[in-house]
Amino acid sequence: MPCFPDRLKKLRNSRGVTQKAMAEYLGITEQAYAKYEYAMREPNHETTIKLADFFEVSTDYLFGRSDNPEFR
Repeated sequence: MPCFPDRLKKLRNSRGVTQKAMAEYLGITEQAYAKYEYAMREPNHETTIKLADFFEVSTDYLFGRSDNPEFR
């Protein structure tokens, strides 16, 4: 099962969104966002929810606890 960084990058690329655009959406630096995708940093609870909402997936899917991206 893919881990959070892999799923995050795959979702971002599937939407054609840049790391810079994601960082702006989240209100963080581009470098901070890149660290999520390189498994160097984990987002806080609020940021995790914003990511799930943006990509319209569950947090369980983001973290690899489910292979079903749909909300339950």
